[in-house]
Amino acid sequence: MDIAAQYKKVRHYTNQICALLQTEDYVVQPVADVSPPKWHIGHTTWFFETFILKPYFMGYQEYNPEYNYVFNSYYETVGNRVIRTDRGNLSRPTVIEIYRYREYVDEAMEKFLCEQPADEVMELIILGLNHEEQHQELLFTDIKYILGHNPLFSPYSNDYVSPKTVTPTNDAFIKLKEGIYEIGFEGDGFCFDNELNRHKVYLSAFEISPALVTNAEYLEFINGGGYNDFRHWHAEGWDWVRNNKVEAPLYWHFIDGEWHHYTFNGLRLLSLKEPVCHVSYFEAYAYAMWKGLRLPTEFEWEAAASQFSWGKCWEWTESSYLPYPGFIKAAGAIGEYNGKFMVNQKVLRGASEVTPPGHSRVTYRNFFQTHLRWQFTGIRLAK
Repeated sequence: MDIAAQYKKVRHYTNQICALLQTEDYVVQPVADVSPPKWHIGHTTWFFETFILKPYFMGYQEYNPEYNYVFNSYYETVGNRVIRTDRGNLSRPTVIEIYRYREYVDEAMEKFLCEQPADEVMELIILGLNHEEQHQELLFTDIKYILGHNPLFSPYSNDYVSPKTVTPTNDAFIKLKEGIYEIGFEGDGFCFDNELNRHKVYLSAFEISPALVTNAEYLEFINGGGYNDFRHWHAEGWDWVRNNKVEAPLYWHFIDGEWHHYTFNGLRLLSLKEPVCHVSYFEAYAYAMWKGLRLPTEFEWEAAASQFSWGKCWEWTESSYLPYPGFIKAAGAIGEYNGKFMVNQKVLRGASEVTPPGHSRVTYRNFFQTHLRWQFTGIRLAK
């Protein structure tokens, strides 16, 4: 697929995700970590205008100079921006106007891509497409949070089908020997800079579960008083539980003596066989402690990933988000993409049911702060 066709495909899929929304759904920001869908639509468009069209397409006329302030996310190099918590206060530009902006930039990109871009520009375009795919996943998770915190629990789509969970035929822990393992991306395809450079790590012998922790298993933790016993929690996690009165994973609701959870299909009875999802690192760690086990490191996860099924939900690891040996931040705004976030975050590995296919690779390093759980995050145990 040539780059012009690839561009159209990615941009069209973003529109498809939002096609089921009502206008009011586009503007809601229930919490700081959730961005309004219309902001995602504008921001992913701004990326191509700012980093491709303005510097490389001769004669391009910027759609609206004020949009740089509205749709810049965290790029200090590019200038000032609306703070994240205020994205939901932007009644203007309207949803209709943002889609006009999107069409304007798409038309310009179509003309720009009539000729093969230079290699350096091609790299930026491919980064932009991967960036938009990341926002497609964020759109799914943000839409779920928006609708899942509406008291009507309205479904996103009655036709949405969650991928089936692959249950291992043998539940015995997978054993890996101590030794030297190679970690990191290799090959000719795209990867993010935080996946480079491939390097060797020493791992002690360890065992890792072939299956994710299920809702039924996690329910035992709840019924066993897991949220009421400080011994299973980090001090910060215990404070988080008490201050936020956390009693169950996100989207779980105890109604008429039974556990329900919010899904893209609306509120449903909890499926006990499905992997537990939407848990924080604090909860993942506490559950592992309660079981007398632990979370795998990101290196253990990558070394063992070929031996188990993954991709239903992102998996918390015990690894802090740090640079690999030899990591170098790129110059300018692009260098802000990953490197500046390498502090106070934990690595998640795998993928989720809403992760774009091209992002499902064993070397992909997702990362979030320890208290966050609006993403599709789950638990795999190790020992």
